[in-house]
Amino acid sequence: MSNNRKLLDDCFLHDKDRMKHAEVLDKIANNVSVIVDDEIVELDEAAGRICAEAIAAPRNVPLTDNSAVDGYAFSHQEYLNSNGQFRLGALIAAGQTHHVSLKPGECARIFTGAVMPNNAESVAMQEDCTISDDGIICIPAGLKKGANCRLAGEDLAAGDVLIEQGEYISPARIAALASIGQAQVKIRKKLRIAIVSTGNEIIEPGQVISAGEIYDANRPMLKALLASELVEISDIGIVPDDEATLTNTLTTASESHDLILTSGGASRGDEDHMLNALDKLGKRHLWQIAIKPGRPMMFGQIKNCIVVGLPGNPVAAFVCSLHYVMQVISGLTGSKLHKPAGMMVPANFQIQNKKTDRREFLRGWLETDGLGIAKAKKFDRDGSGLISGLRRATGLIEIPEEVDHVSTDDLVRFIPLHSFKLG
Repeated sequence: MSNNRKLLDDCFLHDKDRMKHAEVLDKIANNVSVIVDDEIVELDEAAGRICAEAIAAPRNVPLTDNSAVDGYAFSHQEYLNSNGQFRLGALIAAGQTHHVSLKPGECARIFTGAVMPNNAESVAMQEDCTISDDGIICIPAGLKKGANCRLAGEDLAAGDVLIEQGEYISPARIAALASIGQAQVKIRKKLRIAIVSTGNEIIEPGQVISAGEIYDANRPMLKALLASELVEISDIGIVPDDEATLTNTLTTASESHDLILTSGGASRGDEDHMLNALDKLGKRHLWQIAIKPGRPMMFGQIKNCIVVGLPGNPVAAFVCSLHYVMQVISGLTGSKLHKPAGMMVPANFQIQNKKTDRREFLRGWLETDGLGIAKAKKFDRDGSGLISGLRRATGLIEIPEEVDHVSTDDLVRFIPLHSFKLG
């Protein structure tokens, strides 16, 4: 009997039929939008969160011209006319709210942060000045107009936007918000993430291991990798290779979470049930991608809950999380995506034959040669189950689809692991 169905076994599916790396990123960008609600919190609780609205300065910062040092405030024109000789007038302390006007020939004793006199625009540092026996303040020559004076609006002018919608609220931005008197901030609520491992062979660390079993490294790794103030992670545990059990787990998790991450069971084997479960419960946007490591990865949704089915091998799960899961989280929280910064460096390794039509991400690090040139060194084994490669690596070496070999000193892109970040 003839059969026109295309064979879907992974071993016979060529990389040219899989979705390319750039296409996966586009697919995620086009299918993910902000899903979390907003909330208003006190400024002290806003660090590490995502701002839900643009915030502008309601007034100048600083509000008025003020002194940058302890010293003497004076009119620069009188300074030129008097050869730097002034009588002492007012004393102006920081926090003084009324404005002072100097009489002709006067300077004011002023302290750091104090409001400048109405008719003065320059300040001499106290340690540079001398006082004569008859009380005349002698200001040294050579001071420029506006010396040691901070102008109103020098930091922020009224109306300047100091944080955009979707920006990460860093400690520096906390300082900026405080400087305009912002006591509360509208932020994105935390994204609720459920993390699930699948497989009959997977057991929890701490349990007694038997032949054929492996400890679950993926859930602890993913929880550590994605932990931040932007997310709230639920550890769902290990689900056996049973379609009904997996379906029930996904259904329950989707009702109370915004994102579900699974690892394992993403291929087409008899005991790989993620594909069928996701197709029954929701919609699958992609499956099978042309990267190494990380080929069997699913991305879809169950109603308003995004589901990412990661590969079971830890290295593949790690690489896919860096490239794709962080983009998903960025989209769901409405945060600005920080594209990982890479650098082109010479390769300190060779690859004789690389398959084209797929992008590879090798685990590696930088080493400096005798001339002080940083070169990329790759881990000597490429297996996606070798956690030792991750442990040794400080970055990923990216080899594009069209490259079929790498020679020593060819330029390759090195992406430090720390450049992949949320917020």
